[in-house]
Amino acid sequence: MSTASCLYEGFVHHLRFDPRSEFRHRLAMLYIDLGELPELFDGRLVARAPGLVRFRRRDYLGDPSTALDEAVREVAEHHTGRRPTGPVRVLTQLRSFGHCFNPVSLYYCLDKAGTRIEVLVAEVTNTPWGERHAYVIPDGAGRFDKALHVSPFLGMDHGYACRSSVPAGSLTVRIENWSHHGRVFAAGLALRRRELTPASLRRLTVRYPFATMRVLALIYVHALGLRLAGARVFPHPGEVGS
Repeated sequence: MSTASCLYEGFVHHLRFDPRSEFRHRLAMLYIDLGELPELFDGRLVARAPGLVRFRRRDYLGDPSTALDEAVREVAEHHTGRRPTGPVRVLTQLRSFGHCFNPVSLYYCLDKAGTRIEVLVAEVTNTPWGERHAYVIPDGAGRFDKALHVSPFLGMDHGYACRSSVPAGSLTVRIENWSHHGRVFAAGLALRRRELTPASLRRLTVRYPFATMRVLALIYVHALGLRLAGARVFPHPGEVGS
């Protein structure tokens, strides 16, 4: 079947500068045109690849009673004053085996031709609190203040710099964390496009079993390493003074 939706496969890379810590892991993500959701997840694609992945509306941005593409457009319009009218596509890892956790899902609001990013919405989720925040980034590149406590090893008085390429045959995303003293952390995705078919979904599950559980486990493994290395711990703002 021919769709704008696809798979992306490649690597995620994290680099912390003090104390020095670095890792690179292979991963795969789905890139879903939200206008194709009924066809993909109520129709023949997933029906022919049963039990592998599921789209659950409440795992994502906004009111579950509102269509996800409309919720993304509303957030973009609220922050920019302009409502995107082109396709909305999300880069994410879907619920698998009953579990879903995405440190970040990226919503690409494209122009009508689908060749330029009008707005990028980055929906960040923290753990173990399960809080979410959506950062709105016009043109897919920019700087903005940190608004959500994510890592206990990075303070809230930081800012981000983010840049994404237009999803095509390849996709790169770069996010940097800056303090008043300079750059403290950088993360990136380097991905290649793959066709989305029942066979590719089956291969995805075999190659990356329990994908979102693995993401969560790796977060805690690397957090333990930073703690043992003596990294300073910043409590959640809601826990300060409690």
